[in-house]
Amino acid sequence: MTFRHLPSHGARFAGAASLLVMTSLLALPEALAGEGAGRTSAWKLPRTADGHPDLQGIWTNATITPFERPAEFGDSRALTAEQAAKLEHAEVQYNDERSRPTDLSKPDEFATCRSGTGATCGYNNFWLDRGSQVTTIGGEKRTSLLVEPANGKVPPLTPERQKVVAERMKMRGNYDGPEARPLGERCLLAFGSSSGPPMLPVLYNNNYQIVQNRDTVVILVEMVHDARIVRLGGQHVPSNVRKLMGDSIGRWEGDTLVVETTNFTDKESFRGATKDVKVTERFRRVSPDTIEYRFTVEDRQAFTQAFSGEVAMHRTDELMYEYACHEGNYALPGILAGAREQEKLAAAGKDGSK
Repeated sequence: MTFRHLPSHGARFAGAASLLVMTSLLALPEALAGEGAGRTSAWKLPRTADGHPDLQGIWTNATITPFERPAEFGDSRALTAEQAAKLEHAEVQYNDERSRPTDLSKPDEFATCRSGTGATCGYNNFWLDRGSQVTTIGGEKRTSLLVEPANGKVPPLTPERQKVVAERMKMRGNYDGPEARPLGERCLLAFGSSSGPPMLPVLYNNNYQIVQNRDTVVILVEMVHDARIVRLGGQHVPSNVRKLMGDSIGRWEGDTLVVETTNFTDKESFRGATKDVKVTERFRRVSPDTIEYRFTVEDRQAFTQAFSGEVAMHRTDELMYEYACHEGNYALPGILAGAREQEKLAAAGKDGSK
């Protein structure tokens, strides 16, 4: 089983934010007063030939807003304008620093890569695309994507599920064969729930192309080029039919596209969810360049309560190109070959730990 946890830059967000909280609490009502400011009053919602909102295009959900809320914000889901501006400025400065040329003459450049202060030993900052802005929903600049529970945190796993997850986590680090490696590493599915559901931003490739007709909505995910087909109306497939991204059925509630997904496989899991989890998504286009995306995760077997979140998806005029997954094409055979070599060295009584 692969666990879809989100690679997080929330610690950096939290570090910068902690300096702002005490000086900005009095300005919070100002931010809340902007409710609805993200909507364009003179704009007319475009519709397809069948009369439903036109969601088609290429959209990105890249944002510096963390999935879970930093502790210093407590139950406050909105940033003030000042807080948001300072966080975004700090992100720009961070990216400028991380994009500088690597000085190979300095021996400590790579010694500090794991701490995030020196050279990037895996991916250069050039390849990352986290975005540079906090996400804004209904005029609120958010402290986290999660809004329910009120503390912006994923609810605890049930005691029974904690035991199951702990046992399965023991499989991590197993190099016996490709089946034991994460699905993202094998280029079978995007990591960090980029493909969803729920569809969440990660380090890069946060783009989605939506195509729709009267009966179907197709969401093409940039990372690992997954395509999720949402059937409008109808019933879910039988419970014995399981899919990596689940089985998605959609319906229109007014101008909102509501998608319910069930029938997940047990080969991967979103933050410890079981295969019987239900994810409900809501897509509402609120301006020429913005879709407000909301999701709710329900799984009584895994979590002590349901949880929900929101993130803005912004239209982009850029094109989506092939996601050529290096890990699956080249790195995985090398990883397994390295493990076999270590086994040979160990059998010969040599140190194969490095």
